[in-house]
Amino acid sequence: MTAVVEVLAPGPYATVQDLGRPGYAHLGVPRSGAADRPSLRLANRLVGNAETAAGIELTLGGAALRFTAGTWVAVTGAPCPVEAAGRPAGTDAPVWVPPGGVLRLGVPRRGLRTYVAVRDGIGVERVLGSRSTDSLSGIGPPPLRAGATLPVGAGAVAAAIIADFAAPPPLPRHPVVRVLPGPRDDWFVPEALAALCAAAYEVTADSNRVGARLRGAPLERARSGELASEGMPLGAVQVPPGGQPIVFLADHPPTGGYPVVGVVAAADVPLVAQARPGDLLRFRLVRRAARHRETAHHRETADRPGGARQEA
Repeated sequence: MTAVVEVLAPGPYATVQDLGRPGYAHLGVPRSGAADRPSLRLANRLVGNAETAAGIELTLGGAALRFTAGTWVAVTGAPCPVEAAGRPAGTDAPVWVPPGGVLRLGVPRRGLRTYVAVRDGIGVERVLGSRSTDSLSGIGPPPLRAGATLPVGAGAVAAAIIADFAAPPPLPRHPVVRVLPGPRDDWFVPEALAALCAAAYEVTADSNRVGARLRGAPLERARSGELASEGMPLGAVQVPPGGQPIVFLADHPPTGGYPVVGVVAAADVPLVAQARPGDLLRFRLVRRAARHRETAHHRETADRPGGARQEA
């Protein structure tokens, strides 16, 4: 009999996520995948899975999961209280859950998204090569509900568990993210990028996996009208007519018609994804002359667990 995870309580919002489905933007399909990819990669490595295995992404914790068979799990991302089969457990470490045991996760102390990896992976059906839930297009498995069951086992053989714990850098209380000038910064007054970086922006409750909507100093345009829809990268800082920026996250649309004043560095997008409503977020401009110096660092740290995080 196939082992399953029974969802007793999903918390405010929970989905199955892997590293997404790249390569379909020309068909209008977002990449999706974990909003904080380094945290999912780390959780998978802690239980011996391939980094590409599907796990569970929780928003603001509050979940309870029952396991029909004994297995190893790992909890990473936004740190929260963890209880396995009635006993306290830790994050960023392999945790044994006995047959019939329940894994309970509380509300994170800091951050927004927590990841649960299960040894052998969550084995829901793939859609376009991925098991990820896409909240924008509706592709993939539906968001988790109480009573849902998830099969364990994705076909790949898990490796030996070789780590007792990991120590990723803590999530910062007030994240500062690097931003590169965008392809349409000429649609804004010359002072717009300086204004973006001059003061903190508040993450609003309208934020989701599509994008982090911010509230702060409005960015003034130099040109009126709208653009024809064009390609949008992960981390694009799009600015609607009201002047309040939106940072595109995992489920962002492949195209958009509002001008992009900047693009968040790839290594720092997980910081934005972990910012919860009410948190303050600041931008630091990376000048064009400095882009080449930072490119190697971005590539090195973008997918390293905790590589994009800063000290609190």
